[in-house]
Amino acid sequence: MILGDLLQNIILKSTIGDTEISVTDIQFDSRKIGQGSVFVAMRGTATDGHDFINVAIEKGAKAIVCEAYPTERIDDITYILVENSSDALGKIASAWYGFPSEKLILVGVTGTNGKTTIATLLYQMFRQLGYKTGLLSTVCNYVDDVAVEATHTTPDSLALNELLARMVDAGCKYAFMEVSSHSVEQRRIAGLEFDGGIFTNITRDHIDYHLTFENYLKAKKRFFDDLSSEAFALTNIDDKNGLVMLQNTKAQKYTYSLRGMADFKTKILEHGFDGMLLDMNDREVNVSFIGKFNASNLSAVFGAAVLLGQDELEVLRIISSLHSVSGRFETLRAPSGYTAIVDYAHTPDALNNVIGTINQILQGNGRLITVVGCGGNRDKGKRPMMAREAVDGSWKAILTSDNPRFEEPQDILNDMLAGLDIIQKTKSLTIVDRREAIKTACAIAQAGDVVLIAGKGHEDYQIIQGVKYHFDDREEVQACF
Repeated sequence: MILGDLLQNIILKSTIGDTEISVTDIQFDSRKIGQGSVFVAMRGTATDGHDFINVAIEKGAKAIVCEAYPTERIDDITYILVENSSDALGKIASAWYGFPSEKLILVGVTGTNGKTTIATLLYQMFRQLGYKTGLLSTVCNYVDDVAVEATHTTPDSLALNELLARMVDAGCKYAFMEVSSHSVEQRRIAGLEFDGGIFTNITRDHIDYHLTFENYLKAKKRFFDDLSSEAFALTNIDDKNGLVMLQNTKAQKYTYSLRGMADFKTKILEHGFDGMLLDMNDREVNVSFIGKFNASNLSAVFGAAVLLGQDELEVLRIISSLHSVSGRFETLRAPSGYTAIVDYAHTPDALNNVIGTINQILQGNGRLITVVGCGGNRDKGKRPMMAREAVDGSWKAILTSDNPRFEEPQDILNDMLAGLDIIQKTKSLTIVDRREAIKTACAIAQAGDVVLIAGKGHEDYQIIQGVKYHFDDREEVQACF
């Protein structure tokens, strides 16, 4: 492609050299540069791409996109100066792949909890409605019915646009994607045209990256600020920041709620470990999901589908046939009569929601044993909070490893234990080995009890000292059975 054609949607501060040259590909990793590449030098948290401009040129790069010109420049190289390289990469990637988001009906889902469930259920629903549909999620990406392994909640700009282009080529009409706060902040979604945005909720998470809750909130809000006037913005008004998301959006505003007046109103009429009976906009529907948080997720799914022009009754019929997403309140029944639940809850709020839901259903007729840990090299501030949520809501809490990464597992557990007083500590056990922790929980469970294994959900690995080992909570529970 011609370099100038890739720059059409970018505000250029200045250029040096010929922009009418032919280029062969776009890269932001200097190790992947080939003859004729465009190298986009981005400033990251660990490295600065500007330090690798000369390496990229030596490997064959013909054009450099950067935020600061290098001191020494080479005559036959084209240099493009931009305000933000990450933003530029998104727009260049979109142009390179033929603006795929404009050829799809693309809906983004953002928030702390519920993103994966809502995006995945919308994907499942629209496939059942007969449409070819794409999904970009934490668990797995799908180009209609073809699975593509997911490595991040939201891929980098190049991978993202390549996946969207594959969806277009496969004949997809709709695409649903999780939009993480990192992807907004790092401008990975720059250049994408969204037809709708959904907000789930916001609680403490990723403070290790955003530094403050206010920064985290602003990153989520920016997604809605950037929506066009033709898009819809659907928000959860049960969250105190739900309406904050809509303050500056140009999109058409809609709400959903379990508690108050809203465009899409849901009430829980009955619930148990087998599912719930819901009232959704004055129509009753049986679902196989459990808990208030899932009722809220389904309310968002219902609202988004209707806003995308689908028939209400048909949407409700399909909602009644949908099943929970892998590792999200996944229920397993033990032959001896207790219930094991594997859930991705890895924030204090998510853990509180899951534990609260289980206790509402148990109503004192059974004990809750919770197995939970916290990831290494991540927000340390939530560790004592996670421990308190687990202990306060459970008959017994077993604190264990999650993904320790490069930290010592016992150090992480000590941070968790620091949040407990003497009485709370009597209700907890500390078992560093996650397999042994799950075995212990299952061993002490009796008929009618519930064992909650929280934090990893769908993940089938543990990262210990930087090495990835296979580990699946569901497999461990089945082995105990």
